[in-house]
Amino acid sequence: MSTIRYKNGLLHVEDVGIHSIAQEVRTPFYVFSSGQIQNNFLEVKNAVKSFNGKVFYAMKANSNQAILKLLYDLGAGFDVVSGGEYQRAKAVGCPGSKIVFSGVGKTQDEMKLALESGIRQFNVESFGELHLLNSVAERLGVVAPVAVRINPDVDAETHEKISTGKAENKFGIPLPRVEEFFRVASGLVNINLLGIDLHIGSQITSLQPYEKAFRKVNSFIKNKNMQITRLDLGGGLGVSYNPSEDKPPMVSELTELIARIFGNMGLEIEIEPGRYVVADAGILITSILYRKRGENRDFLVVDAAMNDLVRPAMYSSYHEIIPVCEPSNSELLPYDVVGPVCESSDTFAKKRHLPEFQPNDLMAFKTAGAYSTVMASEYNTRPMVSELLVRGEKWDFIRKSPTIDDIINRDIIPSW
Repeated sequence: MSTIRYKNGLLHVEDVGIHSIAQEVRTPFYVFSSGQIQNNFLEVKNAVKSFNGKVFYAMKANSNQAILKLLYDLGAGFDVVSGGEYQRAKAVGCPGSKIVFSGVGKTQDEMKLALESGIRQFNVESFGELHLLNSVAERLGVVAPVAVRINPDVDAETHEKISTGKAENKFGIPLPRVEEFFRVASGLVNINLLGIDLHIGSQITSLQPYEKAFRKVNSFIKNKNMQITRLDLGGGLGVSYNPSEDKPPMVSELTELIARIFGNMGLEIEIEPGRYVVADAGILITSILYRKRGENRDFLVVDAAMNDLVRPAMYSSYHEIIPVCEPSNSELLPYDVVGPVCESSDTFAKKRHLPEFQPNDLMAFKTAGAYSTVMASEYNTRPMVSELLVRGEKWDFIRKSPTIDDIINRDIIPSW
């Protein structure tokens, strides 16, 4: 059961009422449930026990240190895609041996940072990256642990902007060239090629793309007699943004598929969930500024904007919208829910049937815990909004909104 629900007619996160927070914190703001994050992570952790799998949380979904510390204390390792994310993982006490470094464009400085401070593996995505990593490792007098990321040319059947396993995507080594990659890597003294990495996309709502990609990799390993010890199967499992339409598989169904295809191969298996762990643990709270009648539609203008939650503008993503005060009747009206930014793309929903709202009413965007705060900006000189974490009856800031002066004072006007 979700930890975000109505109690006595008011929306609560665990045992904290949103109305009580809104009396102290200016909208818009994010609220995250530590209990929901814990439940989601432990579900994954328990599901991989059948093949002794290891879980590396994909930090790009939400990298607030309070959330990272919660997950690390539960046993998570981390999948990072930048030097900054690597340092966030280290800042919460995670050793390098529990960090996997992914990403198609690693720099020399990032490689040096991870090699000096410790790393479980680099998921290498090109021949150029392989040679550069070997050079950096040689200068440091160390050996770099590596998994090669395979591009299996499989359609993840997700949004084109978050599909990463097709031939036209920038990610990974094409499957026909992987054998060549192994030959080249074996000749590099400062490279230890341990395994294979695979990640085909995000918000995947069917097991079919996974099965197709997994079977390709299984066949490749067996037919080419690949001598590997480690298999990183990425993440990407989808969540339900629209309960009436989205029916993604359960994590247990995915892990059963993994066990069936790879369970008898004697490999260390890693998975990298991100969205699945945090998405439904977060909500964005906003206030209604105005009701505006248009020529052929009615608008609800809210104080949150695309710079606070960019997913609808970037991906045409759906977020369920609910009032903080549970409606007393079932009458629904069609609204466009829009923000104040000077862009037509600053639209959260079009002709969405919602309960009637009035100015100053509070509204919640659900399933906003992933790819939200990490993608936020200060467009239009709008401060990044506050982030709060709830645990039972307690809540606290995990990031405070800066003042306008804070933002302006970061600028530097040259003396000339």
